[in-house]
Amino acid sequence: QVQLVESGGGLVQAGGSLRLSCAASGRTFSHYAMGWFRQAPGKEREPVAAINWSGGDTTYVGSVEGRFTISRDNAKNTVYLQMNNLRPEDTAVYYCAAPSTPVAGPNDIMGNLYLEFWGQGTLVTVSS
Repeated sequence: QVQLVESGGGLVQAGGSLRLSCAASGRTFSHYAMGWFRQAPGKEREPVAAINWSGGDTTYVGSVEGRFTISRDNAKNTVYLQMNNLRPEDTAVYYCAAPSTPVAGPNDIMGNLYLEFWGQGTLVTVSS
């Protein structure tokens, strides 16, 4: 059974930085693309960033482009989300997600396709 465990959330002032981590277990991590999603209070969950199996292909939602960086360490079975220049509107629960098939790429993940596994979420709060 695939398990995803996020960590790294917290309270930060606007303009600050946080790095989220998602540790995966239960299958060969390096075969699969991964993604980060977020859900703000009263809003639907939205994709934030996705990365292919090797880390060589990434994609972002426009609102975080240039501020967030997704990366992965396949030796540690971990995907990261480095978040810089945080804004109050980035406040949300952030979720790590994994697809059911190695065929899924970053664009599939951003389109909510093939997603099967989710972490429990980690709360990021950005104060103004």
